[in-house]
Amino acid sequence: MLPATARALGHRLAVTQSEGRAPSVVAGLVRDGRRVWAGGRGEVGAGGARATQYRIGSITKTVTAVQVMRLRDEGLVDLGDPLGAHLSTPHGGGATIAQLLAHTGGLAAEARGPWWERTPGSLRPELADVFGESPRKHPEGRRFHYSNPGYALLGALVEKLRGAPWFDVLHAEVLAPLEMTRTTAAPVEPYARGWAVHPFADVRQPEPTVDTGRMAPAGQLWSTVDDLCAFAAFLLAGDDRVLGAGSLAEMRRAASGPDAASWETAFGLGTQLVRYEGRLLAGHGGSMPGFVAGLWTSPDEGTAAVALANATSGPGTGPLAWDLLALLAEHEPPEPRAWRPLADADPDLVALTGHWYWGTSDHVLRLHEDGYLSLRPVGNAGRGSRFRPEAEGTWAGLDGYYAGETLRVGRRDDGTVTHLDLGTFVFTRQPYDPDAPVPGGVDPEGWR
Repeated sequence: MLPATARALGHRLAVTQSEGRAPSVVAGLVRDGRRVWAGGRGEVGAGGARATQYRIGSITKTVTAVQVMRLRDEGLVDLGDPLGAHLSTPHGGGATIAQLLAHTGGLAAEARGPWWERTPGSLRPELADVFGESPRKHPEGRRFHYSNPGYALLGALVEKLRGAPWFDVLHAEVLAPLEMTRTTAAPVEPYARGWAVHPFADVRQPEPTVDTGRMAPAGQLWSTVDDLCAFAAFLLAGDDRVLGAGSLAEMRRAASGPDAASWETAFGLGTQLVRYEGRLLAGHGGSMPGFVAGLWTSPDEGTAAVALANATSGPGTGPLAWDLLALLAEHEPPEPRAWRPLADADPDLVALTGHWYWGTSDHVLRLHEDGYLSLRPVGNAGRGSRFRPEAEGTWAGLDGYYAGETLRVGRRDDGTVTHLDLGTFVFTRQPYDPDAPVPGGVDPEGWR
C-alpha cells in the first residue's frame, strides 16, 4: 500500500469514528485474495484493529446462506423446494428455500417479542416460539420483505439435514476450512464491548449481549477484521472445500428488490447488492445492540472492504466500506490483465467470429478462453450475452437477455455455416441474407 493511499484510507476511517461518535471503528481491505490494509480508531481492544472481535449482526446471514448453498450443491435440497418438504415448521413451510434466502418468503420482519435482539433466546426455545400473532405478512414470492425469522428457519434446515447444531456445522464446513479461527457464536477475548451513545450528549451506556438462540442464524456471530477479510476473499474467488465460484456468483445475482423507489439496491441469495459510484457491490450490512458492521465486495475489481464499530447507531460502516473501495481504486487502480493469445483455439470457432446480423442490427461474435463466446450489439445498444460451450456443439447463455437460452450453429448438408440460431432468433452474415433460412422469408426483389 502506497503511503498516500494508506493516509487517505486512515483519514476516511477517522472521519467515520469522529463524526459517527463511535467508541471505536476498525476496517480492512482485500485485494487479489489477501488483506492489504487494516486500521483502527478510538478505543480499539487489546487485539488491535485486526484481531479484536466485534459482533457482525446480519453478515451472519451470508455465512448461513453459504451453508445452505452447500446443501444445494450436494443435492440434498433444491432452491425451488418448499421448506416444508424438508422441515416441519408451524409457519413458512410454503416458501421455497430460494425465497427465504432472498427475503421474498412473505414472513414477518422480526421474531416474536419481547425485542429479540435484546432478550435471550431461551424465551423462544422452539421454532413455533419465534413467530408472533401475524407471522405471514405477504404471499410467498410476491415482494421483498426482509425477514429475520426466515433465516431462523434456514438455520433449522441446516440442523435438520446435518444432524448437528447450526454453529457446529458452520464451524466445521465453512469457518475452519477458511481458517476463520476468531469467528465464534459467543464473544471470546479480546472483544469490543457494545455501547449505546446518547444522541444529544457525549455519554454512553453498555448494551446487553445475549445469545439469541433460534434466531442465531440471522445475526449471532462475532468476528474480526482478519477473519472477515478472509471470508470476503472467499466470496470473491470461491474455495472448492467450501463453495465454488459458480455458486457464489449465483448468490450475487439479484433475486429480489425493495420498493420501486430504491432500485439502486437489491438482494441476491443471502447477499445484498448496491450500486455506488459506478460500482456494483455485493455483501451485507449488520447491526445488533452495541454494534454495526459492513462487508462489501467489488467483484469486477477483485477487492473487498470490511468495517466494524461498537456503537448501536451513528457510525456508517456501510458507506465507510464503500468509500474505502473507491479510494483504493482511485489511488491504486488495478492493472488490467496482460493480453495473451489463446493457448488452443479451434479454427472452426475462429471462423465463426465477426459480424452477424439480427435482422438489420449488427452484432459481433468473439471467441474467448475454453471455447466461451460473447455476442454483443455494435455500440452495446441492445441485447448481448456471454455463452458457455455445452454438449453437441451448442452454447448456453450466461447473462443478460439470453441467460439460459441455447445458441446453435446452422449448417448446410456439406457442413458450411448458414446462420446462428439463438433462442429461435436467426443471425446471418449480412442483413436478411437470402442464402440463409430466415423465418418469414426474404423478399425476392431484395433491397430497393
